Amino acid sequence: MKFDRSGWVDPRRKPVNQQELQAALAGHEAYLKGVKGGVRASFKFRDLSQMDLCHLDLREADLSGARLFGTRLSGAKLTGAILYAADLRLAHLDRSELSRCDMRGACLRGAILTGASMIETDLRDGTLLHRRRSGELEQPGFETESVATELTLATLRQADLTRARMSSAFAVQTDLTDSVLRGARLNNANLTNADLTGADLEDADFTSANLTGARLQGAVLTKAKLARANFANAILVGAILDPDAAARGLFAGAVLPATPDESGIMIADALREHETWVMTGGKSGRRAEFANMSMPGVDLTGARLSAAVFRCATLNDSRIADANLVVADLSLADLRNADLAKSDLRGANLERATLTGADLSEALLGPVQIQGGGPHQFRTNMRRARLALARLRGADLRLANLSGALLMQADLTGANLRETDLSGADLRGANLSGADLSDADLSGALLDDT
Repeated sequence: MKFDRSGWVDPRRKPVNQQELQAALAGHEAYLKGVKGGVRASFKFRDLSQMDLCHLDLREADLSGARLFGTRLSGAKLTGAILYAADLRLAHLDRSELSRCDMRGACLRGAILTGASMIETDLRDGTLLHRRRSGELEQPGFETESVATELTLATLRQADLTRARMSSAFAVQTDLTDSVLRGARLNNANLTNADLTGADLEDADFTSANLTGARLQGAVLTKAKLARANFANAILVGAILDPDAAARGLFAGAVLPATPDESGIMIADALREHETWVMTGGKSGRRAEFANMSMPGVDLTGARLSAAVFRCATLNDSRIADANLVVADLSLADLRNADLAKSDLRGANLERATLTGADLSEALLGPVQIQGGGPHQFRTNMRRARLALARLRGADLRLANLSGALLMQADLTGANLRETDLSGADLRGANLSGADLSDADLSGALLDDT
């Protein structure tokens, strides 16, 4: 090691060998158990690049300034660990536990954090520090250098970032699909071209954040703080917004859903053309295309709309009872409080649709075999659909895909859930009285209060 006149250590990091790692892990295990002689693991300014640390218990470990380039940490327990200014480029942190970690100034460029738990994690910018001969971190002089946490090109799909602190974070082109950022602080963050499709951003703080070109289809932005945020060219079709948000001019320059009138579409004419298209097997008429449209409160009661397209459509408070929506595409649609009672939705695509408070009583959501389509059955896709407080009394959900769906306090009384995929679904508080769950897949489902 070389020292200059000021006493600062050469920034090169000494690699950790396997013997040293095992000794540190043994001492750390004793530390976590409160055993006398246990020592908290410290890898400050050490190099653990490319090492396999999967599933290790590193809670509260000190990895300040450590180099973890390409390190495999899948399923690792890092709750409360210090990763201040750590180099985690291309690291594998999928399904890891990172809640309440200090990750200020860390570099996570290209890292994989799919399904990671990052509740209340600190991802704000940090101050560039150096290490003295004693090993202590100190500022290099009277002027400090701020370093933003780097998340560019990182993958955080389905990550839980509830109440995470991400002020001024640099998250350009970051994949946050289906992530949870409820109550997160993202003020002044750079989220240019980030993918936030289906993300839960309720009550998040985006004050002065840059969301230029971000994809927010199906994202929940209710109660979010959006003052001075830049949404230029951001895609907000299908996003769940506060009723007056657009009117307040908070989304200047964003791509927002258009009404049928603005698109030159007469709904009655479109329904007639669609019925002709269905009856003639596509030889005449035209398929109904309502994708990306704003149609709140529309009355489609009894309409024949099999195979119609409503992807990313705004249909909250609509009346669609007794309708034929077989194999229709309603993915990422806003169907809050919609009346879909007794509708035929067999084989429909409702992936990531928001059906909070919707009425699906006695709806048909089982599989369907299309004429001329051979023996293949089309299963209804409700993967990651939001169905909290929905009414599904007596609904037929046989073989439906409800993996990852949110069904908190939903009424499933008497519902047919035979062979239904409910893996990872949240059923807390749901009423399952009389429901048939024979052969249903409940692996990873939350049933605490049922």
